[in-house]
Amino acid sequence: MGKLNTILILFSLIMPLLGAFADAQMNMLEEEGLRNLCQGNEKFGKLHFYLQDVLGGLNATVWEVARAEITSNSPTSFGQVRVIDDLMTAEPDSSSAKLGRAQGLVTFADLENSGLAMNINFIFTAGIYNGSTLSVLGRNLMTEQNRELAVVGGTGIFRLARGYAISSTYSYDTVTSYGVLEYTLYIAYVELGFGPITSH
Repeated sequence: MGKLNTILILFSLIMPLLGAFADAQMNMLEEEGLRNLCQGNEKFGKLHFYLQDVLGGLNATVWEVARAEITSNSPTSFGQVRVIDDLMTAEPDSSSAKLGRAQGLVTFADLENSGLAMNINFIFTAGIYNGSTLSVLGRNLMTEQNRELAVVGGTGIFRLARGYAISSTYSYDTVTSYGVLEYTLYIAYVELGFGPITSH
């Protein structure tokens, strides 16, 4: 009986150690797999473009889709949700080269400041990035000159993208409710040896 108890005690001590060792091995394999995936294939890039943000008129690209009961009386428009489909251009002028569209949701999510919760997809329709996308989200505090958002993913050429975006208001016309937003993205992504998936 004494030997059996000793064996059971040793077994109960060894099993957690074996489990921890197996978990550590699995984590190492996952990390090694990710390193092997990225090693030698990771690219770094800087993208710079402008959004034509039209908040009024027949050709508006920003529309309200929901609001909270508090929104009308809130100094920060808290609870308002807008959907956007802005033109992306190479230069501030709307007639400059068209690069794609910025589509997503903008939520007024701060009771005390003009702070937006952004969820935007940059969809490239021209040049070498045609068919690729980048996804950006985060807090956009409108009172700051430069606002930083997270680049959290992408498709096509930008698979496994990560990084950050700096947004600023280049110009805004209060009469026409027409704004031009400037974006600079700093990204790392994995070049897998093939471009975006396209239909033939």
